[in-house]
Amino acid sequence: MDTMQVSTMCHHRPVTAYKTSIGMKLLMGITGFIFIGFVTGHMIGNLQVFLGAEKLNAYAHTLQSLGALLWVIRLSLLTFFAVHIFFAIKLYFQNRASRPVKYVKEVNVESTFSSRIMIWSGLAMFSFVVYHLMHFTLIITNPEYAVLKENLDVYSMMIVGFSNYWISAVYMVAMIFLALHVNHAVFSVFQTFGLTNAKWIPLLRRIGNIYALIILAGYLSMPVGVLLNIITLH
Repeated sequence: MDTMQVSTMCHHRPVTAYKTSIGMKLLMGITGFIFIGFVTGHMIGNLQVFLGAEKLNAYAHTLQSLGALLWVIRLSLLTFFAVHIFFAIKLYFQNRASRPVKYVKEVNVESTFSSRIMIWSGLAMFSFVVYHLMHFTLIITNPEYAVLKENLDVYSMMIVGFSNYWISAVYMVAMIFLALHVNHAVFSVFQTFGLTNAKWIPLLRRIGNIYALIILAGYLSMPVGVLLNIITLH
C-alpha cells in the first residue's frame, strides 16, 4: 500500500465513521449521556414546585434571564435529541436487515423488557417532547396560559395544567415511558464507552433500575401532587 492510498484512507475515515454501527452507537451514547443529565436537572428544577410559588418562579426567572442563550440551549438539546432518534432508528432497521428471517422461537438471553422496547419508548418520548413544547413553552395547545407565561408564573401554569385530568394522564404515561427508556439507557451509556464487564453488569442494571425509579417518582409526584391538592394556588 503506497503513501497516497494511506493518505486517502486517513482522509476519509473521519468523514464516514458516523456511518458505522460503532460510530452511530458512540454518537447515541454521547447524546444519551447529555439527556440523562438534562432529565435529572429538569426534574430537580421543577420539583421546587413543592417549595412554593416564590421558589419555582425564581427558578423560571433565572432561566429566562439567560435570554438568547436559553434558546441556544433548547435548540442544541433538540438537535442532540434528533441525532439520537435518527441513529436509533437507523440502527434498528440495520439490525433487522442483518437478520431478515426471524427465529422460530426468539430467546432474549440477556435482554430486558426496557431494552427490547427502546425504539418504541424513544419514539413515545419524541412525541411527548413535541407536545410538551407546544403545551408549556410555545403555548399552542392551551392559549389560556398566555398571561401566566408573560408574567413567568410557572407555578400557576403547572397547577392549572395538571388540574386537567387528561393532561396529567398524558404526562404520567409519558413519564412511565421515560423511566423505561432511561432504565436501559444508563446501562447502555456505560456499555458504549467500554465501562462494563461481566462482574459489573448486575450492579449497572441495578443502578439503572434505581435511577429509573427516582426519575419516575420525581416526575409523577408533580401531577399527583396537584391532583391530590398537595400543591395548590392558595
